[in-house]
Amino acid sequence: MKEYILANANWNNIVLYIIGINILGFIAMGWDKWKAQRNKWRTPEATLMGICALGGGIGTILGMYTFRHKTKKLKFTVGMPTILIAEIVGIIYFFASK
Repeated sequence: MKEYILANANWNNIVLYIIGINILGFIAMGWDKWKAQRNKWRTPEATLMGICALGGGIGTILGMYTFRHKTKKLKFTVGMPTILIAEIVGIIYFFASK
């Protein structure tokens, strides 16, 4: 099964997806911070975590610290890096397993 996935993967689309979801995560954190400062409708925390879980961990973490947004919430300061590490370990395991 792994050989089929690797042989038929369109790597350009995979790379574009990863770049896009991380840009989206970065922008989402900045947008939510902007809205928080103006007491406007906010992006749900589940949405921000979902973007991270869909592969946008690097972007959301960079956005979190760039905009100093959600940095006092344990759910984000521990949760997002944990999701990112789990994804990286999963990818390494996938490619390293026989």
